[in-house]
Amino acid sequence: MEIRRAVPGDAPALAKVVIDAWRSAYRGFVPDAHLDSMDYEERAQRFRDSLTRNAQETYLAEENGQALGVLTLGTCRDADVDQDSTGEIWGIYLAPGHWRKGHGTSLCRFGEQFLKARGYRISTMWVFASNDSARRFYESMGYAPDGAARTITPGAPLEVVRYRRTLTDPESEHDCGLARNKPRPE
Repeated sequence: MEIRRAVPGDAPALAKVVIDAWRSAYRGFVPDAHLDSMDYEERAQRFRDSLTRNAQETYLAEENGQALGVLTLGTCRDADVDQDSTGEIWGIYLAPGHWRKGHGTSLCRFGEQFLKARGYRISTMWVFASNDSARRFYESMGYAPDGAARTITPGAPLEVVRYRRTLTDPESEHDCGLARNKPRPE
């Protein structure tokens, strides 16, 4: 699997991975009407706009030229944390045919190394409270709920919980090809 920085031309592949992942992983607790209304071209345009403006850091995981995963991350967006030391994995999405093959672990570890290389000491992420599978996965990766929760509305009010992990323990020391001590962009 190769992980590379996404470019605007990747927008259709990014949209397909994210929407297909949402429709497969969240069916049953995100309302069907919301999942069914997701539009590939609309989501691709949002990716194109964001990538053109460099509004977020998005990475595409590919294997043999096929898009299989998306990772988006950056500074933690939460006001209640030290944003100088806390990064956030905004999203990890895998195409459904690539689940449980180690790709999610690789994307998560790549994201942790990225954040660590940018000088962050803590990684956070938000997870649907009712998504037991994702919660077990992140807990197996060393993340734990930190007590923060909020409600979001993807078609209906749903609770999300924040997970946190310190990036200094040996499990996050895997080399994912990122330059060490790279300065954070201003």
